[in-house]
Amino acid sequence: MFNITDGRIYMNDDAGKTIAEVTFPSLDDNTIIIDHTFVDDSLRGRGIAAKLMLEVINYAKTHNKKIKASCSYAVKWFDKNKDEYKEIYLG
Repeated sequence: MFNITDGRIYMNDDAGKTIAEVTFPSLDDNTIIIDHTFVDDSLRGRGIAAKLMLEVINYAKTHNKKIKASCSYAVKWFDKNKDEYKEIYLG
């Protein structure tokens, strides 16, 4: 479903246009920061942004990283799920 690269998880449509994306550059050797989340209007209401957050969490766990967030969606999402992800989310 998603394409995963260092610092970016995304989905393209059949024409190659990005229709969902989260970016998370390295803040330091141990931390990534979610700085952008985008979901195309055609996908809204399907939980795609939340799935992107879970993909970033899996990426961070696999690469032994902690997560910070500056993107407003990610901040709100982690606030709602802080108890479940307190071991990985630094706020």
